Amino acid sequence: MPDTVRRGSQVHFLHVSKTGGTAINAALKPRLTTGNYVIRLRAHSVKLSDIPVGEPVFFAVRDPLTRFVSGFNSRLRMGRPRRDRPWSGHEARVFSRFPSPDALATALSSPDDPTRLAAESAMGSLMHVADSYWSWFGEEEYFASRRSDILFVLFQERLDIDFAILAWLLGLQGQVALPRDPVEAHRTPQGFSQELSAAAEENLRRWYAREYDFLAQCRGLRGREDL
Repeated sequence: MPDTVRRGSQVHFLHVSKTGGTAINAALKPRLTTGNYVIRLRAHSVKLSDIPVGEPVFFAVRDPLTRFVSGFNSRLRMGRPRRDRPWSGHEARVFSRFPSPDALATALSSPDDPTRLAAESAMGSLMHVADSYWSWFGEEEYFASRRSDILFVLFQERLDIDFAILAWLLGLQGQVALPRDPVEAHRTPQGFSQELSAAAEENLRRWYAREYDFLAQCRGLRGREDL
């Protein structure tokens, strides 16, 4: 990864859903322009392929299991309290049948065919739950071809530490900070189940096998296999 930002360049933040991006956006928004660069906070819809080759990007990732739980609960509560996006008819049916993240993940190995098929359909269609890292970054060959444009990858599990590193890379050390307010950071409120059984975790690791492949590439970019 480049260790400095080129003078006059744009630096793009790709907002991958349910990885801490809302908090990162809130922290950086007050300091988008300096004498050296412009930070572009991109919408969820913007992909790596939308960014011109040669312009640096940064983004955050997290373990697919906790990302699944966060995404499920976000839609379960309709995005509240920060947002308010009512369920579609399909979502209402999903949450009626699978009222918790564990219920949905466990059903992926149900011996009952209708239950298992309903769970697979939900996994492939629910907002956030169905979103793949690869949809932001293209196929493996394309992602590898843009390696020199990746300024930094933040890991949600150590977001405070990684954000401090990012601030240093951008020349903003001591000038920006992640929000502590849970609504501003869009954290899951208390009262929503975040537990997964062993069976649920096993099912999700199989379901999200390609997501773990992407994380492995991100660890390689960081030069840290232990992240």
